Amino acid sequence: MKVVLDTNVFISGIFWTGKSNEILNYWKFGRFDIVSSLEIIEEFVKVMKDFKIQLTDEQIKEWVDMIISNSIIVEPKEKINIVKEDLKDNIFVETAVAGNVEYIVSQDKHLLKIKEFRQIKIVTPEDFLLILGKISRL
Repeated sequence: MKVVLDTNVFISGIFWTGKSNEILNYWKFGRFDIVSSLEIIEEFVKVMKDFKIQLTDEQIKEWVDMIISNSIIVEPKEKINIVKEDLKDNIFVETAVAGNVEYIVSQDKHLLKIKEFRQIKIVTPEDFLLILGKISRL
């Protein structure tokens, strides 16, 4: 299964225990594939550098290296303007389309409001964990 993770899922999963942390652990154990893009990775770095809890540059680099080496990196070719309230969120949809993913996992209300785009479901971390649970019981 291929998935795009929103930056907020990474942030929550890195700094706190909970659903987003569980998702990162499932990814590390190969339960699903992350699809990402250079634009998403750039956003991740920007958010991490500005975040209230600071990681060192070396720690941020370790996360970036892990994402790059354990993800499918795509280059979105199509500009999509489905998220009107926060235009920068469109990169997650563009990456999902380019990577032919099944899910975008996000905690962002603007993305979640869309629910589905071109058969790509946009779900919360909680819902994604339920989906992962059902798949592993099949």
